[in-house]
Amino acid sequence: MAEDLQKVADLITASIIGTQKEVLTSDECAKYLGVSMSCLYKWTMTRQIPHYKSPTGKMCFFNRKEIEDWMQTNRVATDEELERQAQKLNKKGNKK
Repeated sequence: MAEDLQKVADLITASIIGTQKEVLTSDECAKYLGVSMSCLYKWTMTRQIPHYKSPTGKMCFFNRKEIEDWMQTNRVATDEELERQAQKLNKKGNKK
């Protein structure tokens, strides 16, 4: 029962984070992305994810819009798109 309540609370929190907050804390960002805090920490330390440091340098903050843009940077092409690209390259290769 307690686990079910926690799941509902997490869903409500994620909904609020995803629609209302512009600046996220590390904990909120990890929940928003669905990753562990250690994963998010690794990404910040290797500068793989856009983030901001507090003036003291002890806390990280994340701009929700920048995180959404970042999540969409590694688009995977569909089979149809890849086939069209292959056909274009094949046509270019045959013209020589």
